[in-house]
Amino acid sequence: MLYIIPTPIGNLEDITIRAIKILKKSNYIIIENYYRTQILFKKYKILNKKLLLNNKFNEHKKKNFIFNKIINNKICSLISNAGTPLISDPGYLIIKKCIKNNIKINVLPGANAFIPALISSGFPIHNFVFIGFLPLKKKKISEIFNIKKTLIIYDTSKKIKKNFIKNKNFLLNKKIFIHKEISKIYEEKIYFKYTKKNKLLFLNKIKGELTIIVDNNN
Repeated sequence: MLYIIPTPIGNLEDITIRAIKILKKSNYIIIENYYRTQILFKKYKILNKKLLLNNKFNEHKKKNFIFNKIINNKICSLISNAGTPLISDPGYLIIKKCIKNNIKINVLPGANAFIPALISSGFPIHNFVFIGFLPLKKKKISEIFNIKKTLIIYDTSKKIKKNFIKNKNFLLNKKIFIHKEISKIYEEKIYFKYTKKNKLLFLNKIKGELTIIVDNNN
């Protein structure tokens, strides 16, 4: 069996008791990064575990090797650096192969960045679309902003201002909410409307991981 286990996105206490129990009894744990994993495992005394590295650099090469470990062991778990695996994180290739081969998968509920941001935005949430990181091609971006729903976008502090300027025509006069460093010490919520006069100077100082909610309903 393969368990998909969410891990904290900031505060290390944002993990379930069940998740910790399963990690402790797993034969193998599929991880994205050794360093980030050890911080969590040290806190909860998840010790002496066999770890399999799976990230965007090696997932195609390693998927068959990892799959063989899953089918030959009673309990395996998949985690990412932070949040729920597969949401703008690696893991899809492994899940796809497991489903194709009738391997049982159990997904635990837990931490992610976009649900807290979506609720905090105050925008309509009865109809929303998760985009993740914006594509590079203008045609794809145009298709996204033609969707008249609340949009959920991930971005980094290094790229956010550039992306806002690049996509100004799509974002003008839209209500926008930025949720920064969710559940961390420097968590911050920023509400604004993108107008022609708004030079976005505040984005020069923004740091950390960002979830952007765009009210694109009209």
